[in-house]
Amino acid sequence: MDKIFEPLQSGPLSYSNRIVMAPMTRARAGEDRVPNEMMMEYYNIRSNAGLIITEATHISEQGIGWSQTPGIHTKEQVEGWKKITDAVHLSGGRIFLQLWHTGRASHSSFNGMQPVSSSPVAKADDDPVFTDEGKKAPEVPRALSVDEIKKTVDDYRHASECAFQAGFDGVEIHAANGYLIDQFLRDGVNQRDDQYGGSIENRLRFLLEVLEAVKSVWAPQRIGVRFSPTNPFNSMSDSDPRALFTAAAKALNSHDLAYLHLLEARPGVDHQMAADDAPYIAPDIRKVFNGLLMLNAGYSYETGNRAIEEGEADLIAYGVPFLANPDLVQRFATKSPLNEPDQSTFYTHGEQGYLDYPMFEVAEA
Repeated sequence: MDKIFEPLQSGPLSYSNRIVMAPMTRARAGEDRVPNEMMMEYYNIRSNAGLIITEATHISEQGIGWSQTPGIHTKEQVEGWKKITDAVHLSGGRIFLQLWHTGRASHSSFNGMQPVSSSPVAKADDDPVFTDEGKKAPEVPRALSVDEIKKTVDDYRHASECAFQAGFDGVEIHAANGYLIDQFLRDGVNQRDDQYGGSIENRLRFLLEVLEAVKSVWAPQRIGVRFSPTNPFNSMSDSDPRALFTAAAKALNSHDLAYLHLLEARPGVDHQMAADDAPYIAPDIRKVFNGLLMLNAGYSYETGNRAIEEGEADLIAYGVPFLANPDLVQRFATKSPLNEPDQSTFYTHGEQGYLDYPMFEVAEA
């Protein structure tokens, strides 16, 4: 049996294999942003993953930043997610919810609020926001005050409580891809001169305060954190990502987390998640991080299995392959061909491109 199919014990959780469904925004929650029956089927038929990480899920009204994405801060949203976690558990799966605040990647058309961030630094003019009214030009965000930062930390705590009530197995703190926590981490955005800006230690402060808030609800071995050290998405950059993210990984060591999740393009792989000259930081993080490491971005079955066999990672997360192949684990196990993804339906709002990808048995019939 290839290493990627071996079960894995992580604290109180056991995973049937090391193939993870990566978090993917799909914009199917409707205008009320409440998880629905269509989403329940989507997740349930992917329960063969060792772990499902849900699409990014906003922690508050302020955190909204994408058309028809789900939330985890109201009673109705909790009830909607509970139907999904029940279905996944009945199918033998494990599912974490990804906690999300979009920060400056939001737009005032969502909720009438000016977007917020670590600093009043806007995204690039040619980097639009996906709103309910179509693509919109980015707006200059408002820097959060210290009191507002504390309130946002409380929003993470409340969302964590809601996720617990909804029956998830754990949560993942989204600190990647240019959203709010990443906007505090990387100095391409964070221009603060208080305790949340300047030094790496200060830029880590917001993340660590969020983590403590989440730990007040969840055991640390049921919490993951996601970084994207060199991903330019949402107009992001940092002057020294290697120093920043190795320091971040070291800071997480004392928390005994479920895993650390890295979205990072590998050298030699054509991937939009990094510039050609971006440093490859995963090996450095592997050396300094003591817990389970999950890698994501452009892995095939073969390269994912090799990364685990050679000790580069403990888990491999697959995004688009899982999107287009609900039975990805079975296809990997049988070396079966994969469905081609339809990018035109990634962020549409109906069943097409969401529930209609054929299972391998159907495709062969």
